[in-house]
Amino acid sequence: MNPRIGIRPVIDGRQFGIRESLEVQTMNMAKSAKELIESSLRYPDGSPVECVIGPCTIGGGAEAFKTEEFFSTQNVCATLYVTPCWCYGMETMDTNPMTVKAVWGFNGTERPGAVYLAAIMAAHAQKGLPAFAIYGRDVKDADDTSIPEDVKEKILTFAKCAVAVGCMRNKAYVNIGGVAMGIGGSYCNADFMQHYLGIRPEWVDMTEILRRVKLGIYDKAEYEKALAWTKANCPEGMDINTAPNEGNPDVMSKEEQWEFCVKMTLIIRDIMLGNEKLDEMGWHEEANGRNAIYGGFQGQRQWTDWLPNADFAESILNTTFDWNGNKRPSILATENDGLNGTAMLFGNLLTGTASIFADVRTYWSPEAVERVTGIKPTGRAANGFIHLINSGAAALDGTGAAKDENGNGVMKPWWDVTEEDKKNILANADWCQANLGYFRGGGFSSHFKTIAEMPVTMIRVNIIDGVGPVLQLAEGYTVCLPDEIHKPLDERTDKTWPTTWFVPNLVEGKAAFKDVYSVMANWGANHGSLTYGHIGRELIALASMLRIPVAMHNVPDDRIFRPHCWSGFGTADLEGADYRACAHYGSLY
Repeated sequence: MNPRIGIRPVIDGRQFGIRESLEVQTMNMAKSAKELIESSLRYPDGSPVECVIGPCTIGGGAEAFKTEEFFSTQNVCATLYVTPCWCYGMETMDTNPMTVKAVWGFNGTERPGAVYLAAIMAAHAQKGLPAFAIYGRDVKDADDTSIPEDVKEKILTFAKCAVAVGCMRNKAYVNIGGVAMGIGGSYCNADFMQHYLGIRPEWVDMTEILRRVKLGIYDKAEYEKALAWTKANCPEGMDINTAPNEGNPDVMSKEEQWEFCVKMTLIIRDIMLGNEKLDEMGWHEEANGRNAIYGGFQGQRQWTDWLPNADFAESILNTTFDWNGNKRPSILATENDGLNGTAMLFGNLLTGTASIFADVRTYWSPEAVERVTGIKPTGRAANGFIHLINSGAAALDGTGAAKDENGNGVMKPWWDVTEEDKKNILANADWCQANLGYFRGGGFSSHFKTIAEMPVTMIRVNIIDGVGPVLQLAEGYTVCLPDEIHKPLDERTDKTWPTTWFVPNLVEGKAAFKDVYSVMANWGANHGSLTYGHIGRELIALASMLRIPVAMHNVPDDRIFRPHCWSGFGTADLEGADYRACAHYGSLY
């Protein structure tokens, strides 16, 4: 059962005229909220988000208990109170510490719904149960059953983020391998995942892949299908290797590398998600999988010095389709960077789109671009840009080759990707033989450049000693550079890897966003994740639900949506108030 939103219709409990006059209006508010959420939002599996309305209106403690008892059977991860009137605050509260909470108080003058909203927010603040306040800007008439647009936005932001919290709970992160190349900021912090996300980390040695290859623990029929699809749709690109492979003279042939890479993709997916076909083959334990919602692969160097890298597996698993058609991306972090994997997961849960894993590699100033290429960048790139590039493990959706109804390049939720989109995406990517200087065992890197100007959000989670986890985000756009700029800049790094050029939105008065250089200089790690769309508002709301402060963002203050009691920690300095609130309430679990 997917996590659900529980709707609590709260009412003035006084009988003999007051309660009776409000029953229909209160329940209609609940039905309207349910219809809005269910018609607007989807779970990561593509199905509509489900809401359940409490069995009765809630006028007092007995009915609050009856509702909580019902919700306990419905996998409710969050509750939304709705009311048009005054109610008795503490008697009607949801006091379950495991549910994320919001209250929609109707802005009308006939009954004091706004007064109840203010009273219940104060009660939540005193009892240490943060809740989001939802209140329309304009006064409405009592018989107005429509939901104002500003209220809709807040309800949907709350519900979308609360469902993301519920989807993570009791899932797993699978480390395949350990720490890659001593990248300390990329190791799996088990306490963070347990206490903040409700996720159980698991570890699987990379040799498990070799065992399954050797013993044939994969679906042979699907392997043949996958290999045929790969040969037909994944053309080989350039091979920049010229010298003998002295570090690994026994490297596989290219044909053997392709076969191994496809098997590795199937096996990593099965480790994460399980596969009932393995049960039919007699491999009952392996068929279960690890209940993973995401994972990471170490690779470098103990694996890649000897065996084909996981670039193909990481790229295809993170993409919205494969040989079986459309699919939910299986988030798999390069270099087993669980913190960047968390950023990828947040973006995917909020949008249903693929997440692009990349190094935050280089800031190119306009002056440096002109010095190297003889051309001054223009348009969105005029103030400089950031080169996002890593070994070819980026999701193929990052090509920007899918099209919306107006012909603009986009990245789509996996359930909306069309056959034409897939064709265009595959046509804009090839697969280069791995650079044997980096990857002595070979493999194939996805290779493309992002060909569309798209709104995106760059995301990263970091852990700071003395603070704990923090979230960074930068809304901005991908940019398309002319070949006479793109090619000389791109080839200074590794021309066999996928490239996205990124320009953050700059904000006057925000030190980290005063220019593009400052965004690069304040970024907390070598990796970042790109998600389609400007989703900073949702990320900030989600982070507050998990009690993760946001260290850096460029979302306008009037777009920030956090629990109401955050204002009690200060209103002049919203970033500082966020830190203080998160430190006080502590991790969600």
